Amino acid sequence: MGNPYDPYGQQQPGYGQQQPGYGQQQPGYGQPPAQPGYGQPPAQPGYGQPPAQPGYGQPPAQPGYGQPPAQPGYGQPPAQPGYGQQPAQQGYGQQQPYQEVHHHHYGSTGQLAEWGSRVGASLIDGLAFFSVPGIIYFIGYMMLANGSGLGGLLVLVGLIGYAAAGIYLIYMEGTTGQTLGKKQMGIRLVGAQTGQPIGFGGAFLRRIAHIADGFACYIGFLWPLWDERKQTFADKICNTLVVRS
Repeated sequence: MGNPYDPYGQQQPGYGQQQPGYGQQQPGYGQPPAQPGYGQPPAQPGYGQPPAQPGYGQPPAQPGYGQPPAQPGYGQPPAQPGYGQQPAQQGYGQQQPYQEVHHHHYGSTGQLAEWGSRVGASLIDGLAFFSVPGIIYFIGYMMLANGSGLGGLLVLVGLIGYAAAGIYLIYMEGTTGQTLGKKQMGIRLVGAQTGQPIGFGGAFLRRIAHIADGFACYIGFLWPLWDERKQTFADKICNTLVVRS
């Protein structure tokens, strides 16, 4: 016979007992709650709930042996060194970033002058300093050939003019590295080791060394056309360079 206080024939839970949730069954008396079966993953946190954080004072999990550390995600910059820490230095033997160096540059001497600029400077100096003495010398020579005593004087004046012009050019090359022609062409004469003017004595020896450039059909004057350092034989003997100023 049913309980008169239970009109539907269902047994009510005792005092202090919780009713099971909707659709859930109560475990039997003395039975522990159901554990996850073998091979089944533990319950995951619900939607919107963050994963469990490590306890206070516990370090985060480290990667397993042989596994590389996590890389920064796409678009994220690499970690910067902490305050007071020096950035990592490049190891010995590692190649430095390639920097293009023009082969026409030699330390502090600047860019080497082209052969055409050197020829242009020589033409300007010749017209400016040797044309007048040359004309005087030619006139005196013709007069001397015709038996005129004045011709001998003009020849002497022409030779003195040549010498004076040559000494002036040597002085300008040795002290400033530039003659009038070199200044107009934007080039100058310097020592290959120092990048500075070579002085009067060095410029004088270089003028004498130009004799070597005149050998074998003046091949020495053409040598800068294919020489890596664009030097004549006189430049190689005196260790000089002609560079852009």
